[in-house]
Amino acid sequence: MKYDSIKELVDAAVSSNEKISTVVLRDQAVSMDKTELELFEMMEIDFEVMKQSVINGGRKDLKTMSGLTGGEGFLMREYADEGKSLCGPFLAGAMSRALSVSGCNAAMGRIVAAPTAGSCGIIPGCLISMCEDRGVPEKDAIMSLFTAGAFGMVIAAKASIAGAEGGCQAECGSAAAMASAALVELMGGTPGQCADACALVIASQLGLVCDPVGGLVEIPCIKRNATGVMLAFSCADMVLAGIGSKIPADECLDAMREVGDALPDSLKETAKGGLAATPTALKLLKM
Repeated sequence: MKYDSIKELVDAAVSSNEKISTVVLRDQAVSMDKTELELFEMMEIDFEVMKQSVINGGRKDLKTMSGLTGGEGFLMREYADEGKSLCGPFLAGAMSRALSVSGCNAAMGRIVAAPTAGSCGIIPGCLISMCEDRGVPEKDAIMSLFTAGAFGMVIAAKASIAGAEGGCQAECGSAAAMASAALVELMGGTPGQCADACALVIASQLGLVCDPVGGLVEIPCIKRNATGVMLAFSCADMVLAGIGSKIPADECLDAMREVGDALPDSLKETAKGGLAATPTALKLLKM
């Protein structure tokens, strides 16, 4: 496959009456001259790294070199365990994992760029939570990463996954879209529903700017990973409830590219606009 449209992925899965992940694993095995087992085991290693980054980034004493952030994952986990969360313990736990992974990245820890370092907490926050809190078999979660990866390849080809090119819609937006598609597949949704979940996320993130304070992947990046998790779950739930996207996923990605091209350079990871240019942000950098 060329991975240049979501429709291609959906059509391939529908024609073979298989999940998107099954089709992608087989296709990639041929493309990379490896067995399907070898590729699965490679993805399994990535999933293990994701799980470890949750642990490493969830420490109470975690601090970044800048001192601007640290400990967000721990605080959210503590709050989730108290049972006070407005979103409930499951979603609070998922947010905690996303914050932990993103915090691990900001503290120069080992993460899986999914699809980027700035958006690294969203997919782990979703999929690890499904395994640890909902009892989804780890094998199924690992397989769903092939679906997420395939959607990411299409997004990269049709739009962008780089904040410096398309704003944060291209980073956290792409990650949430990939995660939502994977969640729908995990819950038994159809390939078409996976595409709808991707479309709903992208439509909800259009125009999100990349404005890291001080040019560091900390503020507001870490918190956006938590909100990206919420978006992934909410869009997956809408689709599974029978609420599809009126705009096809590929057209949403075309719009994402257009919006990204229209954003000024000040809102594309240069730290010259948005939150990065606020008086408080400038003061924080002098502390």
